[in-house]
Amino acid sequence: MIVIIGCIIVLAAVGGGFTLSGGRVIVLFEWYEMLTIGGCALGALIIMSSKKVIIDLIKGLLGTLKGSPFNKQAYRDLFKLSYELLRVARRDGLLSLEPHINQPHESAIFNKYPRISKNHHVLDFFCDGFAPIIEGSANPEQMAEQLEAELHVLHEEHHATIVVLQKTADALPGFGIVAAVLGIVITMAHIDGPVEEIGHHVGAALVGTFLGILASYGFLGPMAARMETMGHEEATFFKAISVIILAATHDCMPKVAIEQARRGIGSEVRPGRTELEELFKEIDAK
Repeated sequence: MIVIIGCIIVLAAVGGGFTLSGGRVIVLFEWYEMLTIGGCALGALIIMSSKKVIIDLIKGLLGTLKGSPFNKQAYRDLFKLSYELLRVARRDGLLSLEPHINQPHESAIFNKYPRISKNHHVLDFFCDGFAPIIEGSANPEQMAEQLEAELHVLHEEHHATIVVLQKTADALPGFGIVAAVLGIVITMAHIDGPVEEIGHHVGAALVGTFLGILASYGFLGPMAARMETMGHEEATFFKAISVIILAATHDCMPKVAIEQARRGIGSEVRPGRTELEELFKEIDAK
């Protein structure tokens, strides 16, 4: 909705028919100022980033528009999937999970929960965590260390994109000043011109400072903050998976494993005890 409103304002401004407080909005669209600021910001971002960080940043920015996938329904699916798998393991033994974990896309259980099976980051973390348990190649202490190390890597990779975006946002006011100085240089070249022309060039120069500050505190800064919030939501989801995996290594009952994971998530997305019992009954009835 915000993007649509923004496009309408831009089109109206370009058409010259939109005014704000008695002034025409079109005067804010000084293309050489925008080119200077945007080019400097993009260049700085590319210099600071590796190829992976740039790709992750693009995905993260698109994710801020789509919203976090780790909502209450995603946790419901995670708990139902985990309960169903742990119930099968307790009934038929851990080796019965091997075809599901090794080939999750062909698993009838995983395919019931597309929010999990179609998110390859979540699916890989889930299956990679359960694989050593099935193989018997790691004890609970080793599993805890391995999961903690993987969670740390996920955090560092996500934080790298936020740092790059935030540093770019912090630099934008400076780039706005650079554009403004460039505008003053252009103004000095027309100092012998009419007052109207000089006024136009000075105004265009000031627009550079305005755009740099606006882009920093109005767009990139809030987007970096939103990405950080979504990163915490993602980390909490992966932490819930790790709790379930660790509970499985200690041979906990399926309901106990899910309950331990449930207590570590925020109240906004946490299923209540009654809701959790209904999930269990739904799986048990199948």
